[in-house]
Amino acid sequence: METGVGRAGVGTGRFETFEHGADVGVRGYGASAAEAFEEAARALASVVVDLGTVEQDCEVDIECCAEDLELLLLDFLNELVFQMSAHGLVFTCFEVRIDGLHLRARAFGERVELARHQPAVEVKAATCTELRVTQREDGQWIAQCVVDV
Repeated sequence: METGVGRAGVGTGRFETFEHGADVGVRGYGASAAEAFEEAARALASVVVDLGTVEQDCEVDIECCAEDLELLLLDFLNELVFQMSAHGLVFTCFEVRIDGLHLRARAFGERVELARHQPAVEVKAATCTELRVTQREDGQWIAQCVVDV
């Protein structure tokens, strides 16, 4: 099982979204599982707002445990969805540490301002659809799932 630390804005990862019926898939790539989780979180945030419009005025600490890496990703993304919805936040970058099946993360962002951020959609939840966390033969990690919008 991988143990890794990612750093917001410093890694070699990247993210993308993909179409999935009426919902949206989010996918992160990284040199470690932690970095792939960071990038999947950025993909999730990008579904809601243009990341370039988000300042880093606040930070939120997140901690979760799960039975496997896939469920850990699901728990992490759903905690981000909760923080955005319950506290009116938008995020732009993330720091993730994974030790075994325990995740500690910090999300950086700010309170949503409708006029400036112009949220595109509200993410309701990360789902088990296309849920996958895996390491490719070239060593790169992929973390993905479909989010309900």
